[in-house]
Amino acid sequence: MYRPLHDGWTLSSVTGHPTIPATVPATVPATVSATVPGAVHTDLLAAGLIEDPYRDDNETGLGWIGRTDWVYETVLDWHEDGHERVDLVCEGLDTVATVSVNGQEVGRAANMHRRHRFAVRELLREGANTLEVRFGAPYAYAEEQQARHGERPGPYAEPYPFIRKMACNFGWDWGPTLVTSGIWRPIGLHAWSGARLAEVRPLVRGDGVDVHVRVERTGDAPVTVTADVAGVRVEAKLQQGESETVLRLDVPHARRWWPRGHGAQPLYPLTVRAGSDQWRREIGFRTVELDDDAFRLIVNGRPVFVRGYNWIPDDCFPARVTPERLAERFAQATATGANALRVWGGGVYESEDFYTLADRMGLLIWQDFPFACSAYPEEEPFRSEVEAEARDNVARLAAHPSLVLWCGNNESIEGHQHWDWREPLGERSWGAGFYFDLLPGIVAELDPTRPYWPGSPYSGAPDRDVRDPSTGTVHLWDVWNRLDYTHYADHTPRFVAEFGFQGPPAYATLRAASSDEPLTPDSSHQKADDGQAKLLRGLGEHLPRPEGFDDWHYYTQLNQARAMAFGVERFRSLMPYCMGTIVWQLNDCWPVTSWAAVDGAGRRKPLWYALRRSFADRLITRQGTEIVLVNDTDEEWAGTLGLAARDLSGRVLAARGEPVAVPARATLRLTPPADAGARVLTAELGGERAVFALAEDPAMGYPPAEFTAAVAKEPGGLAVTVTATTVLRELAIFPDRLDPAATVDDQLVTLLPGESVTFHVTTGLDLDPAALTAYPVLRCVNERS
Repeated sequence: MYRPLHDGWTLSSVTGHPTIPATVPATVPATVSATVPGAVHTDLLAAGLIEDPYRDDNETGLGWIGRTDWVYETVLDWHEDGHERVDLVCEGLDTVATVSVNGQEVGRAANMHRRHRFAVRELLREGANTLEVRFGAPYAYAEEQQARHGERPGPYAEPYPFIRKMACNFGWDWGPTLVTSGIWRPIGLHAWSGARLAEVRPLVRGDGVDVHVRVERTGDAPVTVTADVAGVRVEAKLQQGESETVLRLDVPHARRWWPRGHGAQPLYPLTVRAGSDQWRREIGFRTVELDDDAFRLIVNGRPVFVRGYNWIPDDCFPARVTPERLAERFAQATATGANALRVWGGGVYESEDFYTLADRMGLLIWQDFPFACSAYPEEEPFRSEVEAEARDNVARLAAHPSLVLWCGNNESIEGHQHWDWREPLGERSWGAGFYFDLLPGIVAELDPTRPYWPGSPYSGAPDRDVRDPSTGTVHLWDVWNRLDYTHYADHTPRFVAEFGFQGPPAYATLRAASSDEPLTPDSSHQKADDGQAKLLRGLGEHLPRPEGFDDWHYYTQLNQARAMAFGVERFRSLMPYCMGTIVWQLNDCWPVTSWAAVDGAGRRKPLWYALRRSFADRLITRQGTEIVLVNDTDEEWAGTLGLAARDLSGRVLAARGEPVAVPARATLRLTPPADAGARVLTAELGGERAVFALAEDPAMGYPPAEFTAAVAKEPGGLAVTVTATTVLRELAIFPDRLDPAATVDDQLVTLLPGESVTFHVTTGLDLDPAALTAYPVLRCVNERS
């Protein structure tokens, strides 16, 4: 019997601790009401004791929270119920915790990433019982460990490698420094007798499942363990002294689970019982392999081109991420054509809801172990904690067919090879023992059905350069940091696991996060080194120079969209040599100028719309002087490809129709017609159409934009039809400037003279048609040419 303990909690600070200064502001009362699951920051925010850390520079005044000890306390009513055991089950304690019942310590924790279970029956008494969870200051713990083990090189002057906690809590080049404490996942009492299912690991085959079961017992009586799935039932009996068994269930008639775009996602309930305890999950029957040299994922014997996003925590305070919010974010990813998410190593092992959604939607999950961009100590207490968290989570997530890869870390091996770590490290450990020994050993022991990869980027062997593009995975950051985005064409990788280009959040997101009047480019949070200058430098010869905030906002958003579309299409055109392109990044944890396609308020940036085209199952792309047709479907793509070189009036200067047949999961390259006077190339095949400008926009000689616009009411909002009198380059509507809740179905549409497009604006307001179809709501590149 499980009983949640989420009510009646209070939060208080502890001042006068010998290892930390008394930094708590005088305005903070001795005790406030607390929400569990939650965090100290959100409790203080709910009580009106701190300002919103996401607004303006409020974040910078909250560092004292991570340097303070905090106490959560509640009173629970308990009565004797006849069960032999009562355990306090903590799904997530963030991070350095001492747990007490009625003043008696029952256990300690120092790892946000794992579950804890404490036996408490002997300490409970009839009636009221006091439960206390005391959190030590994260900074105090991490700095103490840092002093004990010695400095480790990393990207930030923060001690995150010295505490098993979400690394990006300590700030990142897209995130704030908000170092949390709290009961961040569910907590409750589990009363049981006889036997409980301590661990269930279903290791799935294509035609069945081997269910590994570990039982905890209170006595020596035999325990019957059963497993049921798809009409097949198996049982085993554990005799005295036995605690583990494997139940093999053969299900030859089971339908296979496939990634989206390759088939359906049938799921089968698996039920395991031991005595009166029951465990139930949905599983999917599939196999997964990794071609190590090419880094090609193979599901059910079929290679899969990975089109996906890197995923970061969707909020700095993860307890605020609801199943509904996850569903919205997943829908945004899949609506662009993505089939994968990479859970980045500076975050957390995500919730059950996360992986269950991925199972149902056919999203492939690449799971990093939580190590990122730094050297990590391997000594105690870290080795034991890392082993415990890895064992816990590998077992916890084994049931999910969406999980197809375990990866040891993000960029830590690259750091050791390329970031000048070796001299400052000397002989100190840096994490190699985790990535090459401990973690692969645990995956091989507990989950041999899934591949393990030591890190990313990585080229398949410790002595190979991680930046070798001919094998393994690469992260491409030369473009954002130093080079024009057209240099993506210089890369011929096997698999791109990270690459990105920045752009600001949506206008309504930025407006809500800043009190500046008027807004300026510096009104947006910007955490990247030299980020604002890189945004402007990145415009290069592609777009005009901005003449104020509104131009800056439109041009930098547009340039982000173009840069990433250029990269994605380059890598997709290399299929099957290149078999993966994972964009950095899908989401943001707060309102910020970043690499995300969906901003911190959940609004889609122009990048999102561009990726929806670039991630399409069937793609027409221009690569250098060639047109490349990409067919990532199971059906041949055949028809007559219409190619036309045109001037800016749309007049055809040279054209041809060419019969084509692109095999399933393949590409085809062609040379288009050319004409010295052509400024635009159009390509059409089977309902797909692409328009390519043949020079950079400032050199195109566009006429000033002329068009007509009509606005009509429709269910749920407005239909805005724009008809081009002249060419209209990258036409977009930003309705959130008029209604923060408004959305639009498309962006960045290029029209030739005489062509029309209808945008569908979802809004609950009666928006002014004139404002909706004028600057700065309606934009195109040549509006002022």
